[in-house]
Amino acid sequence: MEEDTDSRKQARLAILELANMISVPMSLNAAVRLNVADAIWEGGSNAPLTAAQILARVIPTGGGDAENLQRVLRMLASYGVFEEHIGGGERKYSLTDVGKTLVTDEQGLSYGSYVLQHHQDALMRAWPLVHEAVVDPSKEPFERANGEGAYDYYLKKPEMNELMLKAMSGVSVPFMKALLGGYHGFQNVEKLVDVGGSGGDCLRMILQKYPNIKQGLNFDLPEVVAKAPQIPGVTHVGGDMFKYIPQADAIFMKWVLTTWTDEECKHIMSNCYKALPAGGKLIACEPVLPEDSDDSHRTRALLEGDIFVMTIYRAKGKHRTEEQFKQLAVSAGFNLFKAFHVDHFYAVLEFQK
Repeated sequence: MEEDTDSRKQARLAILELANMISVPMSLNAAVRLNVADAIWEGGSNAPLTAAQILARVIPTGGGDAENLQRVLRMLASYGVFEEHIGGGERKYSLTDVGKTLVTDEQGLSYGSYVLQHHQDALMRAWPLVHEAVVDPSKEPFERANGEGAYDYYLKKPEMNELMLKAMSGVSVPFMKALLGGYHGFQNVEKLVDVGGSGGDCLRMILQKYPNIKQGLNFDLPEVVAKAPQIPGVTHVGGDMFKYIPQADAIFMKWVLTTWTDEECKHIMSNCYKALPAGGKLIACEPVLPEDSDDSHRTRALLEGDIFVMTIYRAKGKHRTEEQFKQLAVSAGFNLFKAFHVDHFYAVLEFQK
């Protein structure tokens, strides 16, 4: 091979970028821990600030290293998290639309918790073992690194479980707003079960939009619903979806099927089928892979999420295509299938009995 051709030079550059890619999520983690987005946003001003000005806001007692903060900001600006403004011999930074997802809202939520949740020590220990999921998929890398599966591990670590719940809320609220604006399948439902509903955030938003739903059941593990807040119209029910699911006109779930194997998904969906009346429906919100691979942000986010599931939750848990979800639903007894793309990451999959 001739190493001086432009294509070979570009290839070497590309592999160097990929090898150093860990700098991106770890710098993002640092920016979240330092609360940089809120410091720049400051009530909506989003005025460009130097690293020294940002540092004075994130460490008001003084100290810190503005040059090192600037290095982090500049790198993240190259990935569209911050916008860089150069003038008068200074570099200043404001938030892009991507950066604004890290700003804490009036409910105390943002995508920042999602970032932090992904980078906890127990999860980081799993990543050097991704190859083990190829060699032997009987255990996911997380279990190999930590001695037990992620769900059991989280339940023994209150701070990890709390962060995961906050991360899911931060992601769920904007998605649910998009769902409720673009999907109308709750109109004739009177009794709705949210399977794996955690604290009940999604069910609360659905009931606010659809007063025709007279009864909402938030169904999750007993130790999860025991900590759930009181919500008007919602009854928290503890149980195991692998054993049974409460009866209802419709069953809702978000990001549940992704973290289980095909056989486990069939089991969950079969229990949903048994809990529904004729004409009842399962409404599943899941990441849906495209059939073809490309380098778009959407495809990359979905494929990266797929590897995350393989590494942390189930070596054979996975993101699936619409056709794969359809085949699982048919195997569980469902007849009709519709897909609604109301968000760039999730799709709403409707399976009717």
